[in-house]
Amino acid sequence: MADANPAALVPHRPEWSVNAAMMLAEIREAFAGLDGDETVMFDHIGSTAVPGLAAKPFVDLQVRISPLPGEEDLRARLHPLGFVRARGSRPDSPGVDRDLPRGRRVVDPAVWKKRLYWHEDARAILHVRRLDSPWGQYTLWFRDWLRAYPAERDRYARVKEALSAQQVGKADYDDYTRAKTAFFDEVQAAFEAWAANAERFARR
Repeated sequence: MADANPAALVPHRPEWSVNAAMMLAEIREAFAGLDGDETVMFDHIGSTAVPGLAAKPFVDLQVRISPLPGEEDLRARLHPLGFVRARGSRPDSPGVDRDLPRGRRVVDPAVWKKRLYWHEDARAILHVRRLDSPWGQYTLWFRDWLRAYPAERDRYARVKEALSAQQVGKADYDDYTRAKTAFFDEVQAAFEAWAANAERFARR
């Protein structure tokens, strides 16, 4: 439809967290029994992980793993669960094979490499990142900062709603994804400082 909006938002749904927990349990089982030095973390991220925040109705999940497995290994683990490799709607779709570098830290460029998977039936997106990926950590800090500050959550919701309205009639939501980075740029210092303070407090 010409008036369709690929970045349409819906009010927050309590079942998102339940569905995410169920899928993460299956994914965790699929990664059980790894050989070598692999360390794996499993996260519910994105707007569906923030109570009260409107979102596209796709649950964002994350696996952080070191080292990053190869394509065939991941396919063998994830395909039986219904996850297929996402390729993006455009050659330059953001966050498919690499995350866009951000932050002040000087890091090995290889840390931005990732794999993206899509589960059509479960309406879920799975990001597989290196354990040392700054983006993997940023997603958690940003999620928890929005949970801790409802005013910032609501401000982000207004930004998302305005950007979503601009996507009507477009073929995909790539422009929406890119446009949201302006808000991320604006608040990164704040959520990084909050995370650092929270970590110091937790160590007391």
